[in-house]
Amino acid sequence: MNKQKVIVFMPAHNEEESIGDVIKRVPRSIHPWVEVEVLVINDGSTDRTVEVARHAGADHIITFERNQGLGAAVREGLKASVELGAHIGVMIDADGEYPPEQIPDLLLPIFNGEADYTMGSRFLGTINGMKLHRRLGNYCFTALQSILLMKWIYDGQSGMRAFSRQTMEHAEIIHDYNYAQVLTLNLVRKGFRVKEIPILYYVRTTGRSFIKFQSYMSSVLPAIYKEMRKPVEKVYVEEKAHLIPINEGSNTFAK
Repeated sequence: MNKQKVIVFMPAHNEEESIGDVIKRVPRSIHPWVEVEVLVINDGSTDRTVEVARHAGADHIITFERNQGLGAAVREGLKASVELGAHIGVMIDADGEYPPEQIPDLLLPIFNGEADYTMGSRFLGTINGMKLHRRLGNYCFTALQSILLMKWIYDGQSGMRAFSRQTMEHAEIIHDYNYAQVLTLNLVRKGFRVKEIPILYYVRTTGRSFIKFQSYMSSVLPAIYKEMRKPVEKVYVEEKAHLIPINEGSNTFAK
């Protein structure tokens, strides 16, 4: 049987202080029939992000000449992962807040046919250092997603997610600023199965977050409205189109 390819892609804007460590911590040997590659989407960085990423072992680097926004970078990561032949794509922030060691936890439900789209949930796991206003903002936006989808979600803003190939092919991100809310709304409305996985989370100690309250509200809320107004067609989900028999060779993923 041919190996299944997992592309771990990282949107990055001026993350020279953290991206190298994140890349080095990505598990490469998680299963005998799975190969893992790392893709960096360099979103107009003006520091040494590309140099550090390449030195740390990134397999692919795509560079935007100017900063286009996180939504645009994630859109490109999904598109490029499909073009590179990924059976599953994993998105993880390059700032070191999310644990690369838990990537296998997000992959397993997809390989087992239990989900098409997984999200690392900080609120089901452990959160270290998140300020109160950030926590409340996450609660509010996640509650809004839950109401709109009529499906309970614990962490709608997670920066760590995994996608089946079919999910990546059908995913739509309708604005460049961010992706978190509109992507989940888009995929769940199309009929893809989502599952949240508890993860450990540590607030960044290097770099600077791009999120500003006023910009976030003025960009994200209109995008949510636009997404919910847009008609979508249910997708026929091919539940076993790309799965490997986990019970053969090795019955667990190595971390």
